[in-house]
Amino acid sequence: MMKKRSWAEPYKIKMVEPLRMLSRKEREKAMEEAGYNTFLLRSEDVYIDLLTDSGTSAMSDRQWAGLMLGDEAYAGSRNFYHLEETVREVYGYKYLVPTHQGRAAEHIISKILIKPGDYIPGNMYFTTTKLHQELAGGKFVDVIIDEAHDPESEHPFKGNVDLDKLQRLIDEVGADKIPYVAIATTVNMAGGQPISMANLKAVRELTQKYGIEIVHDMTRVAENAYMIQQNEEGYADKTVAEIVKEINSLTDHATMSAKKDALVNIGGFLATNDPDVFEQARNLVVVYEGLHTYGGLAGRDMEAMAIGIKESVMDEHQKARVGQVHYLGNLLLKEGIPVVKPIGTHGVFLDAKRFYPHLTQDEFPAQTLAAELYVDSGVRAMERGVVSAGRNPETGEHNYPKLELVRLTIPRRVYTQAHMDVVAESVAEVFQNAHKARGLKMVFEPKYLRFFQARFEKL
Repeated sequence: MMKKRSWAEPYKIKMVEPLRMLSRKEREKAMEEAGYNTFLLRSEDVYIDLLTDSGTSAMSDRQWAGLMLGDEAYAGSRNFYHLEETVREVYGYKYLVPTHQGRAAEHIISKILIKPGDYIPGNMYFTTTKLHQELAGGKFVDVIIDEAHDPESEHPFKGNVDLDKLQRLIDEVGADKIPYVAIATTVNMAGGQPISMANLKAVRELTQKYGIEIVHDMTRVAENAYMIQQNEEGYADKTVAEIVKEINSLTDHATMSAKKDALVNIGGFLATNDPDVFEQARNLVVVYEGLHTYGGLAGRDMEAMAIGIKESVMDEHQKARVGQVHYLGNLLLKEGIPVVKPIGTHGVFLDAKRFYPHLTQDEFPAQTLAAELYVDSGVRAMERGVVSAGRNPETGEHNYPKLELVRLTIPRRVYTQAHMDVVAESVAEVFQNAHKARGLKMVFEPKYLRFFQARFEKL
């Protein structure tokens, strides 16, 4: 019997960016100066950057060529019309409003749809989405299945909505207080976990009974489609592109950070099938972003986005993209490292509670782990725990999520398997010395989205 053949990235490298490795002493100094917050490190001091997959992917030669076709007219850029045509063709939404990135689209749709006192159920919160909902006067309600909060659950679709939770909320507050259900593909805070097509269809059927709409955070919809193709009955013979189209057809509006799936360094959009919402959004984008045919973007960026969208739904691309994440995840599982299972689509999530069982959440174990990982090897990761969860706006107390995670986020088409080997070895080293970790205390905290700028000191 022939052994399994080796796999390689489905691209060749045309240009390189040199990396710099600081000494351990230099990394310790850099981490202290950054207040033990990996967001505050200088990128030139980072060896392997797994902070985020947002805007950090490598563009293709076709995208770089597209930059030269940028029409930088203030109004009516031909690149806008190419992007609009691509969104209709690939994603299926009728109307497009470009924005500088995804959170701008979240801001606009929240202002349009949410009234003070409304409730917005969703399959787990995301930081910027939840904040915009709250700033508009709404309250987010988590209706994801319980398995999503259990890092050891092997449920293949931990992004699913618990229909009983959603029904209870409708019964409790009334459908008129629920403008929409927020559906993310995939669910970032749960570990990059997908929602199944069957569950989304059931959510659609329930919401239609009550006249409730669905707003789709489609930042990683192609990755979610790939997981449906691999794991859901009836979809093995469908292409990623076909599955993406079907997912979108079950929703009314969408926000997109094109800095993820669509393989660009900046950009996003709001898409909708509702002409009234489109007209309101097209008006608001002029207030906050720019004219409705550029929305804060250069023409060249819209051109690169249109090309990247088509590349993102290619089966071979998603197989390699998600496959690299799973390669790293499986290396860590073999070493007995506590990670969120099953491995998701855009990163491997370390379980800081099991990493540091001697630290309470008030000692910020995930923040500690991210700092220790950088000091060990120059690998930059990201906290996804109590710091990211922020404070309860009514009590001022920390929100204490069940998941206290560190995200090893893999940029698309940037690193090789050898880089993943280096990351795995560093995580294993930090895990062996976990008993030495002392935890952190927060010494500076901004009002909003504190995880970006908060500063810490060692306990």
